Amino acid sequence: MGELIDLVILGSTGSIGIQALEIVEENPDRFRVVGLASGSKNIQLLAEQARKFSVPVVGTTGRRDELISLLGNTHVIDGPLAASEIASITCGVVLNGITGSVGLGPTLAALAVGNKVALANKESLVAGGDLVMAYGSERIIPVDSEHSALYQCFLSGKSSEVNKVILTASGGPFRERKDFSDITVADALNHPTWAMGPVVTVNSATLMNKGLEIIEAHYLFNLPYSKISAVIHPQSVVHSMVEFRDGSTIAQASPPNMKGPIAYAISGANRIPKATLPVDWSKAHSWDFSPIDSAMFPAIELARRCGELGGGLPAILNAANEVAVDAFLAGKISFMQIIEIVEASVQKLGGNSPVTIRELSDVSAIENDSRIIANQLVQEHK
Repeated sequence: MGELIDLVILGSTGSIGIQALEIVEENPDRFRVVGLASGSKNIQLLAEQARKFSVPVVGTTGRRDELISLLGNTHVIDGPLAASEIASITCGVVLNGITGSVGLGPTLAALAVGNKVALANKESLVAGGDLVMAYGSERIIPVDSEHSALYQCFLSGKSSEVNKVILTASGGPFRERKDFSDITVADALNHPTWAMGPVVTVNSATLMNKGLEIIEAHYLFNLPYSKISAVIHPQSVVHSMVEFRDGSTIAQASPPNMKGPIAYAISGANRIPKATLPVDWSKAHSWDFSPIDSAMFPAIELARRCGELGGGLPAILNAANEVAVDAFLAGKISFMQIIEIVEASVQKLGGNSPVTIRELSDVSAIENDSRIIANQLVQEHK
């Protein structure tokens, strides 16, 4: 079977991390977990994971003494840079399943020491794509189902033969809705296809997630924005497609389950038997595709504009969106005000955005300014 892959998992108590550890448990002859990191909200689960997989090094952002008392001799790293320190452990693959732009630092730390990165943290590329791509794309394997699909479809031809790529979007819970004025938090979190965390689920409802994924695709596959499009596909079985210049379109399909792309990425772009269930071809299927109504879902074109202009604009967009989504989840603003606040933040700060992102501190400064403006706008919109 070959040597074990030494695996570091960042965000181990989140959805991606939990599923990754399930894959490890199902394939003990393939993986060895050498480091875990997560926030301090679920210390008990983090300790259980570390004990179960005999993990030698664990990182957290707080509650260090409590974690030490639960783990005994395990080496515990604490503080805001814990995930970056864990990511710097020499290993086969670092899975970055952290949510939010705090995941950028650990991505850069992993790449800086030569590790491969299974990247589920989309903000790494949205906020700091130029910094990440300075290390090249060879050691990055995407975990998002859409980008994993593109990664696999690209194997069917040469990059020079690609006409365009098509990201698929479930459309979220409101794809057929014409009035967004009375949407509740519960409505937005009721995703018809995927089970995800609250922030990602709201991003799916506004389709901001697809806008962010367009920026990701630009960096991951070195594509101009003119060659990246998106369509609504409610069944979420076709995860994305690549159209080649001869008119052929290659699609990657599997039932909506993240274990497939997670397993593919953490194994170094190798296929693990039975990682996820295949499409059941003994049953009839109907797969629908339709264009996105940009008037109803303006987030995609807003993200595309920020990506095309580049510099610090994607970081402004991302940070403002994080603030606006948190405010919506807290009941401070309405669903419709999420993108209004994000666009207003971009307009207020866009003219002062740096043309070039030189280092991580540049991204932090840009995001800090964006959060200040977005929080002010939240207060005004209450």
